[in-house]
Amino acid sequence: RSSPRVCFFVKVVRSLREPEFTGGSFLQVGDSCSAARDCGVGLYCGDCAAAGRTRPSCIRDLAIQPTTIVKGLPFNRYSWLVTHNSFSIVGEPSRTGVERVTFYNQEDTVTNQLRNGVRGLMLDMYDFGGDVWLCHSLQGQCYNFTAFEPAIDTLKEVEAFLSENPTEIVTIFIEDYVHAPMRLSKLFTAADLMKYWYPISEMPTSGQEWPTVTDMVAKNHRLLVFTSDASKESSEGIAYQWSYLLENESGDPGIDPSACPNRKESQPLNSRSASLFMQNYFPTIPVESEACKENSVGLPQMVQTCYAAAGNRIPNFIAVNFYMRSDGGGVFDVQDRINGLTLCGCNTIAACQAGAPAGACKNTGAPNRTTSSVNGNVYSGTVEFKTSASRASSTSTWSN
Repeated sequence: RSSPRVCFFVKVVRSLREPEFTGGSFLQVGDSCSAARDCGVGLYCGDCAAAGRTRPSCIRDLAIQPTTIVKGLPFNRYSWLVTHNSFSIVGEPSRTGVERVTFYNQEDTVTNQLRNGVRGLMLDMYDFGGDVWLCHSLQGQCYNFTAFEPAIDTLKEVEAFLSENPTEIVTIFIEDYVHAPMRLSKLFTAADLMKYWYPISEMPTSGQEWPTVTDMVAKNHRLLVFTSDASKESSEGIAYQWSYLLENESGDPGIDPSACPNRKESQPLNSRSASLFMQNYFPTIPVESEACKENSVGLPQMVQTCYAAAGNRIPNFIAVNFYMRSDGGGVFDVQDRINGLTLCGCNTIAACQAGAPAGACKNTGAPNRTTSSVNGNVYSGTVEFKTSASRASSTSTWSN
């Protein structure tokens, strides 16, 4: 998608709301289709056999950026879509001359991920071949049969996107196995990303509010980078992830609907020691064909579980595999729901109205789906946050 950013939201809303006209016009989310051209902008034609939907239908592949509707709030008030192992792309050719033997987590390029609304990238970086490579590990090491590409190639995609989209903010989470001194800072300099760098000196500590997205854009602090290596904060000026971020356990513990444990490196999720919360939702072993069910049925349930575990706190980042896979709306609907409830008290961000009081929602023509209910509270493609006992009659509001 190369259309100007100014048209981005208009096209998304059109694809979600435009009625079907037999004989020619675009189909809506969930309508049966035979090819991608049948579906509106922001949709593709696919199926979700894992959830019992074997007939192809129109499925979302484009996010609504909440900052285009509810503007100027602190960065930590919004919820953003993150791709787990963003570099691990199905069909990516080998760059080492050796056939790759490893797992895959995504289906399209990092450039397309960003264009489709992804705003967070999880990248595993290793010393390999005298450079920094994106790689899956085998016992903590990168090998030629688990390597994907030099990290600078992906970072140049990020630089191009930030250059072309001067109001967008991207966050990179590095699983850091780079031990050569200063190699990471040299990498980001070589990728020409330092001009967007958000400095540690301005990152809020002790759970304080982040600057507004307006201020971040005005200062061109539009790239947040976090590392899993605590030593890099003092040696290279790269923020240590768990000083600023709370995070639930990744892998299979992070998809168990009965609990939402914190990652061992993280403070407890209900801690107020950090003002950002990452919710991991992806199995230990990624299975492409199962991702549509995970993103459509399991994710909404886990958002509710983790919301409660985090002391009624929304996830600022939602990390998933195969982010476009769903039975219709998937992670895009979940993100819309969270941002709508959080930012304006509406069931979806598309119903929010700029400058209107909370709860003044416009009719989007897309009522909540009521199939695949979970515990009578969370539905496939929707999230309903339960409030405290004193406000048990309401399920749709959030207050920070």
